[in-house]
Amino acid sequence: MRPVGIPDYVNHYLNDKIEPAEVYQAYQKLRKTGPAEVTISIPAYNEELTIVQTLSSLCNNTTNRAVEIVVVNNNSKDKTEELVKACGVTCVLQSIQGITVSRNMGLDTATGKYILNADADTIYPKDWIEEMVKPLANSDKVAITYGRFSFIPVGNTGRFTYFFYEYFADFTRLYNKFFKNEAVNVYGFNSGFRREQGLQVDSFNHPPGTNEDGFLALKLKDKGFGNLYRVTSPKAIVWTTDRRIQIDGGLWKATFKRLKRVFG
Repeated sequence: MRPVGIPDYVNHYLNDKIEPAEVYQAYQKLRKTGPAEVTISIPAYNEELTIVQTLSSLCNNTTNRAVEIVVVNNNSKDKTEELVKACGVTCVLQSIQGITVSRNMGLDTATGKYILNADADTIYPKDWIEEMVKPLANSDKVAITYGRFSFIPVGNTGRFTYFFYEYFADFTRLYNKFFKNEAVNVYGFNSGFRREQGLQVDSFNHPPGTNEDGFLALKLKDKGFGNLYRVTSPKAIVWTTDRRIQIDGGLWKATFKRLKRVFG
């Protein structure tokens, strides 16, 4: 069952003032001591309004694994880098503009065995890290994990409308899995893979007309590293803003584009 409304914990991150000092303390517990087992990589461009909330949600995850977070500052002109550093999180500069080079730098900087991809405008539930890593840690037949997500409305579309849209999107993902290519279901803000294997397939680099996240999944599978694994646990649903929908021209245009991609 998908959530109809926005959960209380998400509203906490969205509406309550969260100080970087609080995130710093939570991150020390998440980071633990010794080598990192998991690296969370986050590209960021002018994300001062959301980056602290995102980092706070990640740092308050529950896991026994040692986790490091790497934020790739892609030429932000605001206080993104200042806020990230105030949270005690590693921040590296990628001066070449673009999502692919930013994700590649995150991968190159990471030291963890497992890489989790996140975005700077997204809220992550407390079990997200563990739910995304477990399939990779428990089976060498899994090459990449990807999860479910729900929308936080920032435009004119209400949450109730998105509730139905998300079920429609789930149907198109099932169609992709069984009749087209499951790799197109993989999104960079909610996926995970093994660092060593990602480097072996030329990282996130991809040909024109493809996306960096889905093409990485395709390369990992074609290399024989295993299958794609969809994490379906309700405890792993992440909450992201609907700005991608707005970029597509609104919900109806986004729906038409999705239908065209799937059935066209």
